[in-house]
Amino acid sequence: MSQRITLLGATGSIGLQTLDVIALHPERYQVFALAAFTRWQALAELCLRHRPRYAVLRDPQAAAALRNHLAAIGSDTEVLEGERALEEVSESPETDVVVAGIVGAAGVRPTLAAVRAGKRVLLANKEALVVTGALFMQAVNDHGAELIPLDSEHNAIFQCLPQEGRSRQGVRRLLLTASGGPFRGYSAEALARVTVEQALKHPNWDMGPKISVDSATLMNKGLELIEASWLFSMDESQIDIVVHPQSVVHSMVEYEDGSVLAQMGTPDMRTPIACGLSWPQRIASGATSLDFLTLSALQFEAANLSLFPCLRLAREALRAGGSAGAVLNAANEIAVQAFLDGQLAFNGIPSCVEATLTHLPATGFTSLDEIMSVDEEARAYARQQVTSRGAQY
Repeated sequence: MSQRITLLGATGSIGLQTLDVIALHPERYQVFALAAFTRWQALAELCLRHRPRYAVLRDPQAAAALRNHLAAIGSDTEVLEGERALEEVSESPETDVVVAGIVGAAGVRPTLAAVRAGKRVLLANKEALVVTGALFMQAVNDHGAELIPLDSEHNAIFQCLPQEGRSRQGVRRLLLTASGGPFRGYSAEALARVTVEQALKHPNWDMGPKISVDSATLMNKGLELIEASWLFSMDESQIDIVVHPQSVVHSMVEYEDGSVLAQMGTPDMRTPIACGLSWPQRIASGATSLDFLTLSALQFEAANLSLFPCLRLAREALRAGGSAGAVLNAANEIAVQAFLDGQLAFNGIPSCVEATLTHLPATGFTSLDEIMSVDEEARAYARQQVTSRGAQY
């Protein structure tokens, strides 16, 4: 019996690669719903190819355009709109698996809706955990959801940890690998002159603009540090980050006896996606095999925290707990967009984030509405920083 898939963020990098894997196994998977924000033309093409029952666009105008287009060509896909519609397809009893691929805090509510409906959730939206933390994991436990990470690093750790009961007994530490991004080895002077075009050219991975910039600042690794702590119930002090430029070793788990288990493969997101879709079975992903005979030497080095302070800020936010993760993420989203829009220098991104964290110290929260209110407050302050001090940054 085929599994019905709801794909949040269908037009993004994760969404398109998920659809590539699904297309290899039509007997196993059926697309139930495809969701995006505003890119209705791209979503229209995917609807024609994969024939979902529902297409969802968060933006009402984009939804209207898609609805008219699909009606004109005789498609039977029903178009829904708005944030609530994203939650509805995520929690629908007709959905078996939800792929959470929406970038940023915009993906928090539909991802949490899927969790509360007890779905298998393939988590590529790390912000859901960074923002909501304990609230999210409590919902996973309370509603019996099955959470499988799709980030290559977290999926690697997932595969390397003991599977029986997901026990952490005997685990000494987790090692998250980082490629170092496009600016590994740059001087402070060179980083000050970085352009948007340079930041979007990741040496190993094919990603969207926001994640590419996060990789360039190493904030992506900082967000993954916070995500790993919640996903695997590990203290911040038990998670280390090592720069590994080749992106062949995706992450490692070190055990008390000195054993280190690593998951390796070519840098292709279809591998963790296939793992998440089929676990505990294995299916073809379309990724090429790792050729050990032509593999170059594997390098590992420490991250330079003075040149890439986003890693330090993320670790400090994890230590602070409470709302700090939401503030960190919100300020970073605003700062990254300002950089992409030419309103902020590359080095201004961590400066804006640090100023926002200082302005809004960590507090506790007990509900999603409460933490999303903090998210909005942090965004407002970060926007003020960009407006008033963007040139100085």
